[in-house]
Amino acid sequence: MKPDFTFVGFSSAQNIKFLLFSIFLIIYIVTVTVNSLIILIVKMTPTLHTPMYMFIASLSLLEICYVTVTIPNMLSIFIVKCKRISFAGCMTQLYVFFTLGSSECVLLTVMACDRYLAICNPLRYSSLMTTRACLYLVTISFLCGLCAAVFTMAFMAVIPYCGSNQINHFFCDYPAILPLACADSATKEKLFYTVPWYLVMTCFFVIVASYISIVSTIKHSKEGYQRKAFSTCVSHLTVVIIFYGSVIFIYFRPKGTYDLNRDKVVSMVYSMVTPLINPMIYSLRNKEFQKAFVNLLLRKIF
Repeated sequence: MKPDFTFVGFSSAQNIKFLLFSIFLIIYIVTVTVNSLIILIVKMTPTLHTPMYMFIASLSLLEICYVTVTIPNMLSIFIVKCKRISFAGCMTQLYVFFTLGSSECVLLTVMACDRYLAICNPLRYSSLMTTRACLYLVTISFLCGLCAAVFTMAFMAVIPYCGSNQINHFFCDYPAILPLACADSATKEKLFYTVPWYLVMTCFFVIVASYISIVSTIKHSKEGYQRKAFSTCVSHLTVVIIFYGSVIFIYFRPKGTYDLNRDKVVSMVYSMVTPLINPMIYSLRNKEFQKAFVNLLLRKIF
């Protein structure tokens, strides 16, 4: 019989738990509100029914799901002194979290390919990147996430667990659960990393290849076109750096460097801060999006 788990959470911050609860609740509300607003603006503005904005809206949907998987669980830890979760519940949370992470990885790759087509092959862009093609690519991103996460959850569900059942984290994540398993460390890490490693590295190399081609094309273009092309890529590139930086730090580093207390802080970056700042990165610098927001606001007021 599989054990129930208990979250340690932020046990060393009990003196300020009400302050942390308020901060995390505000972050959750703001993140859901801002990302929902982006989806609404894209949906209600015909001029934004383009591939780039459809991908941004899909990314916002992923971010809403991301914070909903992690933050409510964290908030409940502050309210309930001993937060328990069943084994099935923990595996479900792990599966959903990895599905969203893998889907975002593929979606960021699709967005890089979209920018590559728009800049390096502009004459064929409109014929290749149609609305139907965008929907297919978004669907494929989610399906890839679902399939990749199956291997992770299946592996974590079948290995035996023994000893302590305390998860030194605020949600069910691989680095926090793995130390509780009885299986051989080298074997379980090798099995776990097979599918996620290939998916992440394949996506990463496709993004790098896309931007090498983009930079090469921009270098040989006129100055005005260079500025415009660079402005359409910098937001996506910023999100990619933040996403891959946190993922590589948490999951793809030597086991000897694991520090669960430090990792909890880093986990907050990609599970809370990143979903909050991603929409701001895309919307605050985008004049077309700002104009659509103002027009929609004026339309609702008057």
